[in-house]
Amino acid sequence: MTQARSIAFIGLGIMGLPMATNLVRAGHRVSGYNLTPEPIQKLAAEGGRAATSIADAVRGADTVITMVPDSPDVEAALLAEDGVYAHAEPGALVIDMSTIRPDVARAVAAAGHEKGFRVLDAPVSGGEAGAIEAKLSIMVGGDPEVFAEAEPLFRVLGTTPVHVGPSGAGQTVKAANQLIVAGNIQLVAEALVFLEAHGVDTEAGLKVLNGGLAGSTVLTRKGDAMRARGFEPGFRIALHDKDMKIVTTAAREAGVAIPLGALVAQFVGALKAQGHGGLDHSALLKIVEQLSTKEG
Repeated sequence: MTQARSIAFIGLGIMGLPMATNLVRAGHRVSGYNLTPEPIQKLAAEGGRAATSIADAVRGADTVITMVPDSPDVEAALLAEDGVYAHAEPGALVIDMSTIRPDVARAVAAAGHEKGFRVLDAPVSGGEAGAIEAKLSIMVGGDPEVFAEAEPLFRVLGTTPVHVGPSGAGQTVKAANQLIVAGNIQLVAEALVFLEAHGVDTEAGLKVLNGGLAGSTVLTRKGDAMRARGFEPGFRIALHDKDMKIVTTAAREAGVAIPLGALVAQFVGALKAQGHGGLDHSALLKIVEQLSTKEG
């Protein structure tokens, strides 16, 4: 066990609450704050401290972690008058683990550096299950020496913390991750509907596919639920829609063509527009069914 740290954890949602809980269980002192009170009380029940505001959470904390939905939420949490930068201890380590635009990550890091904070962008992949099981992949942008200091905390939260470059690089890699994940889910959905149309035992079919080159974490974690049309959110369509907007915008700005990704981004956006934003992103299967013509 590394030396215990005093951590303020801002944002106790589907991902944030289990991550904060794992830090408590690892022996760290964690003060949690969220816009709604129920997750704060759940963290307190696990041994964390219930904070009444961001200012209250960061008081005395040597480390601040934010895990909120989108770029404006990060800007509000860090930059607002009642935010982290206005109230955190001098020289605190600030780690944003949200998924946001790379340019916003660079901007909030620069603002933090000006105030003497050490700032990392460290988005994660692995969904709710990865957060609960502490098996997240963590892609980190910022100063390598600051990453080295934070790495023991990352090891509590995941199995693959990797420093990928300067500020904003973590968010760029996360955008690429979301591009791959969406494309993978789309192809698994197409394969599943294809197997069903031909009367194949889909449990057996997906099992053998997952044992070869077509195998993936998506098949392992999502396959059975997709077969059962169980779309309880581990990662919501609404959030993946936000992430696909990030990657398509960043690709366009860099002059990079992502034709398959752009198509899947439209499918994700269509699902959200249909009112399915609260479903798991594996609900991309619904689009495949809508586009398919079944003989009968």
